[in-house]
Amino acid sequence: MTEALFSQIALAVFSTILIVWMGFIVWDLAKKSQAGRFGTIALFTVLGAGVVGFVVKTVLVEIMQI
Repeated sequence: MTEALFSQIALAVFSTILIVWMGFIVWDLAKKSQAGRFGTIALFTVLGAGVVGFVVKTVLVEIMQI
């Protein structure tokens, strides 16, 4: 296993773990603050936009091979 392959796998695994952990934190924050349905949806929409941005950036870098 090369260092580049290990880095690529580690980035995918740890990014996924981080995204799931952030989702749990947002869910817990919404629950403890009694944000309600609309507040919870708003929190997850903002978090989801950040995750989508990260995925789009990764896909574009792979397509453009930068």
